[in-house]
Amino acid sequence: MSATLTESLRPTATPELAKRVELSAIDASTRGPVLYFLGSSILWLILGTVFALIASIKMHAPEFLGDSEWLTWGRVRTAHLNAVAFGWSVNASFAVAIWLMARLARAEVRHAGMLTLAAVFWNVGLTIGIFGILAGDSTSIEWLEIPPYATPILFVAYALIGAWALITFRFGRSQHIYVSQWYILGALFWFPSIYSVAQVMLLLEPTRGTVQSLVNWWFAHNFIGLWLTPIGVGAIYYFLPKVLGKPIHSYYLSILGFWSLALFYNWAGVHHLIGGPVPVWVQTAGIAASFMMVVPVLVTAINHHLTMVGSFSALKYSPTLRFIVFGAVNYTLTSLVGSLASMRSFSEVVHFTQHTVAHAHHGLYSFFTMVMFGAVYYIVPRVTLKEWPSVKLISLHFWTVAIGNIAMIGALTIGGIEQGINMNVLPTNPDGTAGEPMAFLNVMAQTLKWLEWRTYSGILITVGHVAFAINFAWMLWQPRKPGITQPALFRNAPDMEVAR
Repeated sequence: MSATLTESLRPTATPELAKRVELSAIDASTRGPVLYFLGSSILWLILGTVFALIASIKMHAPEFLGDSEWLTWGRVRTAHLNAVAFGWSVNASFAVAIWLMARLARAEVRHAGMLTLAAVFWNVGLTIGIFGILAGDSTSIEWLEIPPYATPILFVAYALIGAWALITFRFGRSQHIYVSQWYILGALFWFPSIYSVAQVMLLLEPTRGTVQSLVNWWFAHNFIGLWLTPIGVGAIYYFLPKVLGKPIHSYYLSILGFWSLALFYNWAGVHHLIGGPVPVWVQTAGIAASFMMVVPVLVTAINHHLTMVGSFSALKYSPTLRFIVFGAVNYTLTSLVGSLASMRSFSEVVHFTQHTVAHAHHGLYSFFTMVMFGAVYYIVPRVTLKEWPSVKLISLHFWTVAIGNIAMIGALTIGGIEQGINMNVLPTNPDGTAGEPMAFLNVMAQTLKWLEWRTYSGILITVGHVAFAINFAWMLWQPRKPGITQPALFRNAPDMEVAR
């Protein structure tokens, strides 16, 4: 970090030193917008976590904050979903995408003011939207609850970011197109497409009847699969080999994974409407696409695993690698569970149960959010020229969110399957005849223990989020020490070279 451009031009300068100087200049150019987006994302993460805890407690103790109209379950749960999806996830996606695009294109950020303006617009629009939801102005369309008066502001913000990404890609100095760029550019193209179509067909000029539910689930599923998933997978493809200091196992497998994701995921959301008033052929198409998603998932999993072979010991040392690998493994698991849930025989048991909540949390948090945490731990020291002040807080963050996630997903999955069996499977009477299904209120009473587990695991996750936020704020507040900044490691590893 202490090297200067003048030093890099001396006869004794090495190509490695010149590369470090170039990367330092690129990182410095991204500092303003990246830190703005990351700071905003962490604020939304904390706020969304508070909303999540309130909503979770209300599931088994409905009298909690029962006197506040603004904090009824319907409003606070919707505020939680949008704060996490559009506040934490999208802000973090923008920050990671900006940094990765600049680095991979080998281009310093041009028009940084455009990105900062976009960050302001996005967060102002989202603040208005969340306030509107709490005030009762929700559209009541899942994943699109933000009131219409806030969405134009979000469109302006995204247009600025999209324009910047195209400029950076067009004028970059890199002679190669990396697989991470494929995923990031795909996500930046797909998100405005699906969001604008859904806004028009559901809010501006709403369709009627069955088409509404089709468009709703088409958007909700693709928001995760064609926006968050490409950003998350693209980040894994960058940070995994970068931290290990070796190339990804197969470039061709990564391209196969990208194009099969683009081809099949677009159809998969319809499987959430199995058994609904939707043409059977449409449901079947969604089921087929969901099973075809096994192709990109397994291809990506094989590529990641073969890259890690011989390097698993690095998980002891690198915080970034630990979060990234956790997210990569759960990308495989949640995708395979999604394919399983598209089976009619399985769906008729777990549909409309807590299993659906577990699956959504599995994808949005255990995969995407964990990858974003890992990316933040790698990016922030390089744009601030500082080191993380507390490795203990990083360790606390990882173990609390990892254990909390496993506990929450396990409890809701088991509870959801039990819930579905109780509602669908008829008991057998002593005389061999079919008995009556369990009363709905009795089913709910049996589910309460799993909802309490959800709250306990949520408290554990909250501890991790607070540790993460404290470490981030502490890092920004502390003065920069002179000299070269090295990545934070859980323990000393003199034989491990963490790539810059």
